[in-house]
Amino acid sequence: MRFDIVTLFPEFFITPLQVGLLGKAIEKGIANVQLTNPRDFTTDKHRRVDDEPYGGGAGMVMKPEPIFAAIESLPVLPHREVIFLSPQGQPMTQELFKDFAANTDQLVLLCGRYEGVDERVMNLVTREVSLGDFVLTGGEVPALALLDGVVRLLPGTVGKRESLQADSFEDGLLDYPHYTRPPVFRDYAVPEVLLSGNHAKIAQWRREQQIQRTRERRPDLWRDVNLEETDNGTRSTRSEASPGERQ
Repeated sequence: MRFDIVTLFPEFFITPLQVGLLGKAIEKGIANVQLTNPRDFTTDKHRRVDDEPYGGGAGMVMKPEPIFAAIESLPVLPHREVIFLSPQGQPMTQELFKDFAANTDQLVLLCGRYEGVDERVMNLVTREVSLGDFVLTGGEVPALALLDGVVRLLPGTVGKRESLQADSFEDGLLDYPHYTRPPVFRDYAVPEVLLSGNHAKIAQWRREQQIQRTRERRPDLWRDVNLEETDNGTRSTRSEASPGERQ
């Protein structure tokens, strides 16, 4: 899958693209990530990419010409989306990442700076996406988050596909707690059920922890959860007592 990141600061991405699963996915050819700087498409001697806003106001606005030229210089694959990273966009979610991973061949990620981009650039954009309800200095951090979230879903990036199925948000619930050796650390012990070897009980405990965590930490998610049969075959609903309330 191809990713084209259009940014005034390509150096921002150099290290993240070389490390971890993202770096390995690029090395194996699972993801092809290209960096394009609109400044390289300016035509004036000062290589200006921004200007004062019409109508007045604080800050500068990214000019349309370099952005149009930068995006139009890119190859166009059959299933392409041009994404503008913006606090005005739809929120990033796991479902959105899954949609991109399954249904697109190419994502063009446009990173804004200053007060934003000239509105005419939106004629190139197919979707606006937001990292959250807050404002950052630019679109590079959201672009990296989107890139990482999509690439890890591509076949071959994660060694064990079942790891993805246990992630937070895969079934609308948060993830369960994880433990490793030693069994006791500074008087903090691993729950006995995880040491029991009883896979059915372990699965039940993990499911209960997911339910409890989601109810307590993300009531906004819990309101939308529609639980079917749990892993141990019992029926759970939102009206059911939480694991901490059971006797």
